[in-house]
Amino acid sequence: MAKKSVHEILADPDFKELYSKRMTYAWTLTVLELVLFYGFVYLVSYNKPYLATKMSGSVTTIGIPIAVGTIFVSWILTGIYVYWANNIYDGLVKKVKDKIGG
Repeated sequence: MAKKSVHEILADPDFKELYSKRMTYAWTLTVLELVLFYGFVYLVSYNKPYLATKMSGSVTTIGIPIAVGTIFVSWILTGIYVYWANNIYDGLVKKVKDKIGG
């Protein structure tokens, strides 16, 4: 199979689909992560009394579960991306590579 030129690869519908899905997925997860992280930082910066509120008479403040939740949600978002990349993205890359002779 003859290798395709860069212009042929960029015009290939499978490559366009791969690029579109990759960008959509990456931007969606990036925006979610940024909103999560900067939302937490915003909360720390502008509403410390809320974060210092004790939970039902214990010594733990509400800031602790929110901070831990921020970390766990970040891990979940990372796991979602890894799962998607391993199960969908890699298949699309293989399909494009087979098609272009890469």
